[in-house]
Amino acid sequence: MTVRTRFAPSPTGFLHIGGARTALFSWAFAKKHGGDFILRIEDTDVARSTPEAVQAILDGMHWLGLDYDEGPFYQMQRMDRYKEVIQTMLDAGSAYYCYSSREELDALREQQMANKQKPRYDGKWRPEAGKVLPTPPADVAPTIRFKNPVDGTVAWDDMVKGRIEIANAELDDLIIARADGTPTYNFCVVVDDSDMGITQVIRGDDHVNNTPRQINMLNALAEIDAKIVVPQYAHLSMILGNDGQKLSKRHGAVSVMQYDDDGYLPEAVINYLARLGWSHGDEEVFSKQQFAEWFDLEHITPSAAQFNTEKLNWLNAHYIKQADNAYLAKDITKRLAKLGITVSEQPALSAVLDLYKERANTLNELAASIAYFYQNPVIDQAAAEKHLTAEIKPILANLVNALSGIDWQAEAIHHEIEAAVTSNALKFPKVAMPLRVMLTGIAQSPSIDQVMALLGKDEVLARIEAALK
Repeated sequence: MTVRTRFAPSPTGFLHIGGARTALFSWAFAKKHGGDFILRIEDTDVARSTPEAVQAILDGMHWLGLDYDEGPFYQMQRMDRYKEVIQTMLDAGSAYYCYSSREELDALREQQMANKQKPRYDGKWRPEAGKVLPTPPADVAPTIRFKNPVDGTVAWDDMVKGRIEIANAELDDLIIARADGTPTYNFCVVVDDSDMGITQVIRGDDHVNNTPRQINMLNALAEIDAKIVVPQYAHLSMILGNDGQKLSKRHGAVSVMQYDDDGYLPEAVINYLARLGWSHGDEEVFSKQQFAEWFDLEHITPSAAQFNTEKLNWLNAHYIKQADNAYLAKDITKRLAKLGITVSEQPALSAVLDLYKERANTLNELAASIAYFYQNPVIDQAAAEKHLTAEIKPILANLVNALSGIDWQAEAIHHEIEAAVTSNALKFPKVAMPLRVMLTGIAQSPSIDQVMALLGKDEVLARIEAALK
């Protein structure tokens, strides 16, 4: 049997980190086994689903490089199919009409809670052998309920959590179609997984309570169509923040595309997500392709994973260092443009990136740190007051004269700075630090002679002279 997995988000918000990890694990399992990965948009919550959220999901999947073999499929485009299956279940006796009004159900729930009972449907309209049903009221549009088994248990061997068993007595008869005829979430999922031949359902453990209901409905459909097979289930534990609390916006529970905006490479985010609750020995850094080769469900921990921003930053810095300069340049050019900075031919952006990419945790940091190469820097006043002293300015003025006559190479620049240091009995930072402030705006930079070589003679001399004035 061909492995077929799916990622089935609801477009009621952005694609967040938890959803992206589910998509990644589902994608990797399919790739590992030479199977198919399907994208399905579960958009039956019409009131909350938006086209913008759908696009955010598609953008996030594209940015992460999680290519799907089929889809995207939209549940709202499959309404006729759901109604067809509901009618089949009504005909087979595994579903029935329920005429209990909302007021009746609310009153029943309040009474059960007052009696400290678990709220559940009382089976008033459930057909049973020998049972005489009430006359349907003319003023109530019926819902349709699934006739859940009343005896025994529903069980599955969860591929992450192990054996799970739920007594059928704990489950009541789920509504599968509302009074207006629209099918409900759990029912649509069952029909979709069945029709699409899904073999493994990998999803968050917030769906564990849905699984026994879905298995029972699949079993009922299998009695009608013997080709229907119940998939295997794997429920991934939630992701917690650094503090052990539920992941929130302050921890990183934001749109996947926010990570792009914040300067993370998709390769780093993928690598980081892969290690959230899964491991392959002590391996920390690996590609998406390597992950797909290694991935298995046996090495997913059933306990909650913790999001760690420092670890993500470390991985991102690693991928920035390893990245091809041409690849980085396209991204950095766009980020500089957002800052109102146009990248000129000189200095060559690839050379600037070589100088700086080992110093940045994010692409935003990298873009901000090299901006001074393509626009006049804003000089930090505190740094200027500390380093551009009255005593150093005459020395820098003489250095300008010396620099103006040399062949513009880092080695020659370094020689002239050393000469100024030696002749004035200073330490190297006493000259290098004010040079950094005048040329970059701040007192930290890579080797100052390399910075000056890249900026070019005319630009360096002009900036120093302007600062000295």
